[in-house]
Amino acid sequence: MILATKFGFRFKNGRQLGAETDSSPAAIRRAVEGSLRRLQTDHIDLLYQHRIDRKVPIEDVAGTVGELVKEGKVRFFGLSEVGGATLRRAHAVHPVSALQSEYSLWERNLEADVIPVLRELGIGLVPFCPLGRGFLAGGVKRAENYPEGDTRRNDERYQGENFDANIRAAQAVFDIAASKDARPAQIALAWLLHKGGDIVPIPGTKRPAYLEENVAADAVRLTPGEMQTLDAALASGTVSGNRYPDWVMAGIDR
Repeated sequence: MILATKFGFRFKNGRQLGAETDSSPAAIRRAVEGSLRRLQTDHIDLLYQHRIDRKVPIEDVAGTVGELVKEGKVRFFGLSEVGGATLRRAHAVHPVSALQSEYSLWERNLEADVIPVLRELGIGLVPFCPLGRGFLAGGVKRAENYPEGDTRRNDERYQGENFDANIRAAQAVFDIAASKDARPAQIALAWLLHKGGDIVPIPGTKRPAYLEENVAADAVRLTPGEMQTLDAALASGTVSGNRYPDWVMAGIDR
């Protein structure tokens, strides 16, 4: 078991302040001490920076985490949603072990510039949202058909003409799932697992009922032809609609 947690969030009165970040050395140390206390442990296996902090040089962040590693409070250093140049700068100060970023059939943004750097430096990839925020899990509905409070109501990719185009693109996942008597979610996860042993996706669900089913994607075998079909159907730039609103994208380093 790997115990992983993050730093870099800003809170006020117990609430996260949107996209605001604080990765100053003092804030990193406060976050780690708080995590150790709450988790009742003496070390964190994998410590991620949640998002880039444009006020703090990444070298200072990596240096602080490196000090915590020397103190035995942290074992490995991770980053989230950063580009290749930032990875190189951080890795030069203290080795980066993992990058957590959105990557899936639904979101291919890492393939051109980030994954080659990860493989050059020997850094693992931990993709989140491997099912496209549920779109690739099957049974998808238009934004307006989800209940109030469901984030998909505000997701451009679930709305209007974007939804229609994305259903057509995702049909390849649904068709291959039907041909293998598998769930669409398993096909989407299997595609990721076939991309390399250095890619370890987050399982794609918060619901225990689906966790075992999604983990079973490890046993799904895709042929080279099926991989090519999926790659072509959901190639980079195929999915319609923005990934995030502008204020969220501002916190992503590319």
